[in-house]
This record gives sequence, structure tokens and C-alpha cells, in this order.
Amino acid sequence: MPRLGTRLSLTALFLTLIFSATSGENLNLDVKEHKLENGLTILTLEDHSAPVVSYQVWFKVGSRNERPGITGISHLFEHMMFKGSKNVGPEEHAKLIQANGGIDNAWTSNDNTTYFENLPSDKLELAVRLESERQVNLNITPENLASEREVVKEERRVSTDNDPAGLLNEQLYAAAYTAHPYQWPVLGWMSDLDAITLEDCQNYFRTHYAPNNATVVIVGDFKTDQAVALVKKYYGDMKAQPPGPPVKTVEPQQLGERRVYVHKIAQVSSLSLGYHSPDLNHPDIIPLKVLSQILFSGQSSRMYKKLVYDKQMAISVSGGVDEVIDPGLFYIDASVKPGFTVEQIEKGLYDELERLKTELVTDRELQKAKNKLEANFYNRLQTVSSKASRLGFYQTIAGDYQKLFSEAEKIQAVTKEDLQRVAKQYLTDKNRTVAILVPEKPQVNP
Repeated sequence: MPRLGTRLSLTALFLTLIFSATSGENLNLDVKEHKLENGLTILTLEDHSAPVVSYQVWFKVGSRNERPGITGISHLFEHMMFKGSKNVGPEEHAKLIQANGGIDNAWTSNDNTTYFENLPSDKLELAVRLESERQVNLNITPENLASEREVVKEERRVSTDNDPAGLLNEQLYAAAYTAHPYQWPVLGWMSDLDAITLEDCQNYFRTHYAPNNATVVIVGDFKTDQAVALVKKYYGDMKAQPPGPPVKTVEPQQLGERRVYVHKIAQVSSLSLGYHSPDLNHPDIIPLKVLSQILFSGQSSRMYKKLVYDKQMAISVSGGVDEVIDPGLFYIDASVKPGFTVEQIEKGLYDELERLKTELVTDRELQKAKNKLEANFYNRLQTVSSKASRLGFYQTIAGDYQKLFSEAEKIQAVTKEDLQRVAKQYLTDKNRTVAILVPEKPQVNP
């Protein structure tokens, strides 16, 4: 049996099988790019392995494009888009997709808002018609705003205000950023959700849901010329709009550690660390991703082995690096086991990070991390939906879908010296923000 530390490992054999199934030249992704006169970008990828299609619309707008007073409006609009339009009733969009054997959903992030339908390929026109309909004729009414405002506020209460982990994460980013829009949550601040007006919504929709701010991605069992003709039929008459104001703010360099304490009813203490890291297109992002694999991926990772298995101080430890348009965070989350302290966990974390700066990782650790990252990369290209998501992500966040094709090569090019360099450059105490959850006991009324 070949050794796991070699390129002929079981992981590498698995990758070879994936290559033969989904790759070939350039992953066998024969992507075609088209552009309508109104600025709408269309990416198509034929995949006739099954009679299904994924139709996705990626808008280059998220919480990054908001401002104080209307934070949360991007996510609010994700909800508003399901409240009906001129020719489609409230919630009817989803019902029609489901009645035709498909599923649909949406999500909002710092950088994008995305809507998708996965359905039988002979129903592609239905998805095109429904998405174009609500992009042009959305019902932005006082009643819809009032109802969805309350839905989003309740979502915030459940996932953030009443969830210690969600609240800690929110406070980490609020403390780590002093200028850039990544400082506020995608869900928005509660007072801003209350303050958003109908005029705010109308202006936001007109600017950010314009065809020249969107990318349509179609992957699956279809003929490209027919699919493009469908998009032209339903989107061709949409009018381009002046682009929204660019995000010019650059987060200033952090010059010292920041700490924030969150007192909340909780079972155990926990902490979150954030180190400022570069944007998605920066060459150091790939080494930081490899480093996060070595530190956090699986029970054999350095942090898990030391803090959870060997010393048994932590209940859990995890981490990663943001892949976003502007500089994000390299983050670490850990929950403290009863009987131990946050300070002990912190010391264990910092000791491991310092070790990266003084000792090179082993050949086996490096290759294992790269193999896992590469395996994850190809796993995310196995279905029509995941292929569409990857194309939309790279086009919208990285600025060019073709950057997808060099990802695996960049992963395998990372060296041990690269990992030591980025650890020294980014994982420093001056560049660190620490958020600590201090458990409170519930008050008992007499």
C-alpha cells in the first residue's frame, strides 16, 4: 500500500477518479459567456449526464453595499423577492417550481445575493420566466415590507440575539472592523431593520437588481443557443441602470489587539479570534486555506489533537479564512470544557500559532492538507447545482469565472515556506481581535 504522505495516496487516487469523471482539459468545463446589450452576463455549461438543470441568478450586492441606517436591506430583499410580483402571486413562485418537480431557494452574504432553481431540464423556461418576472415586476408594497420586516427581525432574534455563538461572531466582526462595511452583520442591526423605508427599498431594488449588476448561470441538460435565446426573450427588454456607489473604504491597518467580552446566558465559555487577512484574489489566500486545513480539518488536525484530544481542554475547535471581495478574517472558534478556562485555551491556541512561525510543517501535513483541499474543490463540481454555484461565485466575488480553473494548481503549488511566511505576516497579536463569551446564569424570579 502506498504511504499516505505521497502523491500516490488514497486521496490522490480518489482525485484521479474524479479527474476522469469531471475533468479532462480545464475540468471539461466548456463554459460559454454571453452578454446582453443591457449588461446582463450569461454563463452556460452543458452537462447531459442527467435530465436536470440548475438556473441561478447572482446579484453583486450584499451587506458590503449597505450603509448605516439600512443595514440588513440586502437580506430583507431576499425575503421580499418571494412575496409576489405583477403576474405571480405571493409564494406562488416556489409552488410553481415544486409542482414541476424542482426546488428553489436563495441566500445573502457580505458580497452577493443569489437565487436558484434546480428542476427538470424541460422546465428551464419556467425558471427563466419566473426569475425575470420578479426582477422586473416585484411587488414592493407597504404590506410586504411590513410582513417581511417582522420575519427578518425574528430570524435575527433566533440566530443572533438569542444564540450565544451567533452573537459572539457578530461582536467579533463589529470589533475587528472600524471602517469597512464588513463590520455589520448580513442580518443587519435591529434598529436599522425597523428604520428601512419603502423608498429605501425602491431605490435599492432599482439600482442593485438591474441586469448590468447580475449574472445568470445555467448548468445542465440543455442546448446553449436555445438557453441563451430564452434569457434574451425574458431579459432583453430590461433596462440597465447606473451602478450603485462603489465601496471605497479600506479598513486601516490594525495596530494592536482588540478584546470584547459578551455576557450571555450560556452553558460554557467560548472564544472567537479574528486576524485580518487578504481578499479572495490575493495570492496569500491559498496558503492561508492550506494552513487552516492543517490547523482545523478533522480529528488529526493540530488544534483538535492538542486541545480536544490530548489536553481535553476544549469541547470543539474550528477555523478558516474568509473568501470575500475585500480583506476578511482568518478566524478561530473554540468552546471551553468545564473545569478549564478561556485563558488556558488561548495559550494553547497561541502556542500552536507561534510554532508555525518557528518550525516548518512536515511534508506529510502539507501534502495531506493540499490533497484534502483539492478533493473538496473537485467534490464541489460533482452536480449541476454545485458547478453553477462555483461559476457564479468566481464570476461575482473573484470577478472572473475562469479563475476557477487555476484553483487546484495553486493549491498544489503551496510550499512549507509559504505557510511559515503567511503565519508570520498575518497571525500576529497586533493583528488580532478576541471575542470572549462569558456565561451568565438565568435569573430566577422570586
